Amino acid sequence: MIIEPRWPVEMMAPKREQNPDTSPFVEEPQFIRKTKFEVYGEELIEKEVKQSGNSGRVYLPPEWVGKHVKIIRIE
Repeated sequence: MIIEPRWPVEMMAPKREQNPDTSPFVEEPQFIRKTKFEVYGEELIEKEVKQSGNSGRVYLPPEWVGKHVKIIRIE
């Protein structure tokens, strides 16, 4: 017997619908949920993510090269 897990609605992915006016898919979130993070570290930098090809990029100080960092999206 196989039991399928049941996920709460807030954990399900947002519905995607096709919109010919903009991009092929437009996300329409059904809910807004924020999560509180408590992180210990050495320094904090707030920056805006810049476009880089098909991805995003954040430039950090050269002293941070080789260090472990955590990125949290806040909006």
